[in-house]
Amino acid sequence: MDVYVEKQKCTGCEHCKDVCPVAVFEMMDINSDVNKDSAPPEWQWKGEHDPAVYGKWKDVTDGHNHFKEKSVAVNGPSCILCQACLIECEGECIVITDDNNTVYRSVYK
Repeated sequence: MDVYVEKQKCTGCEHCKDVCPVAVFEMMDINSDVNKDSAPPEWQWKGEHDPAVYGKWKDVTDGHNHFKEKSVAVNGPSCILCQACLIECEGECIVITDDNNTVYRSVYK
């Protein structure tokens, strides 16, 4: 199982971390090395948020560190494909590829 986060789209909402039963995700400050998962180069953090995602979520005040942290799939191989993170992800930025090369992408509920 391969799991990564498209960093530019990640809002830092922590929902993936909160719902994952096997601790695939860890939240990291945007000034740290958040490119520790298998995200391809085009989805690694380069210091810029996706404008559409940022515009939609920048004013949300729900107690999370929006746009100050990024989710990192530090434990991707442990994923059990329950898909809870795919439903809860505000930024629709999680990508999971199973052992048969089927790709699953988050779609916010």
